[in-house]
Amino acid sequence: MSSRPAKTVLLIVLALACVAAWRTAATAFLAAWLAAWWFCCGLVMGGLANVWVHNLTGGRWGEAIRGYLLGLAPGMWLLALLFLPLLFGMRELFPWAPHADAGPLRWAGELKPEHARFKSVWLTPWFFALRSLCYLGIWSLLAWLSRRPALRRSAHFSAAALIAWGVSVGLASVDWIMSLMPLWYSSTFGLLAGAGQMLGGMALAVLLAAQGGARPAPGVWRDLGNLLLMYVLVWAYLAFTQFLIIWAEDLPHETVWYIARREPGWLAVAWLLALFHFFAPLLILLFRNVKEAPRLLGWLAAALLAFHLLDAWWMTLPSLAVGWRQWLWTAPLAGAAFAAAAWAALGMLREEGHG
Repeated sequence: MSSRPAKTVLLIVLALACVAAWRTAATAFLAAWLAAWWFCCGLVMGGLANVWVHNLTGGRWGEAIRGYLLGLAPGMWLLALLFLPLLFGMRELFPWAPHADAGPLRWAGELKPEHARFKSVWLTPWFFALRSLCYLGIWSLLAWLSRRPALRRSAHFSAAALIAWGVSVGLASVDWIMSLMPLWYSSTFGLLAGAGQMLGGMALAVLLAAQGGARPAPGVWRDLGNLLLMYVLVWAYLAFTQFLIIWAEDLPHETVWYIARREPGWLAVAWLLALFHFFAPLLILLFRNVKEAPRLLGWLAAALLAFHLLDAWWMTLPSLAVGWRQWLWTAPLAGAAFAAAAWAALGMLREEGHG
């Protein structure tokens, strides 16, 4: 019996639950939606970034995973559509949006006049929406072009795609995540967001290859394990660098981001990320036997993905003045909605492939 009716019912139930959550706890639900969306988008675009890197460098490691990552590319158009609720709910999500009509006066006493004028223009709702649509358009176009036969292995296209993605993902992270605390800034944040996406994309690729029973050439699993180790190290280095610089400078406009994450619950999340998004993967991936065991490497990749979602929540949710009780149900609801959408989309792609 076809599972399509079950999928349809599940999607309808989750859609109604999301609408109800939007009406009853708009800020919390939209923030949770943003975190889940950023996580899923990062898997698709970070995966494609790894494909583009392989097109430039070559190597047997890429042949084992590129098919899985290119297969996810058509999901970018669905993710672009799923971003629209964030634009419609802009005034409920972003603290700067309800007072946009006040112009530079929004930052009176907080910023220098020239900085206030620039921030006022940059954080204007129509300009914010225009930039958001540009980012989504660029990523959807790159995802579509990456599957074209003429460009699938093109080094020139891959170099241009990496530049376009690298610039746009940095700007998008500033617009969508950093601006949740509009007075906070970090020059490392865009790099950290991009590194996180590439880590998530590689972890998903390793998980899919391990589950798919791939039998690559000898040494390829070790190469994939080393790449995972490299991404874990880069992510941890950038995260710690950002923290160390802000801690050393001790400027109010910078420390506010970490002060919000010193609340007891979020501080525990920070320790979990330090332990299981860095130290544990680092120690495990130092062992050659683990990197040469597909099943173990797949389980490690799945754990990294779980904590990468926790990292998306940690980057997003504490920036808003919302109590823990609302996070405890809005974050799982948004995550379940995206998981169901991914399940339905993958089912449709499989049916088209068999058709």
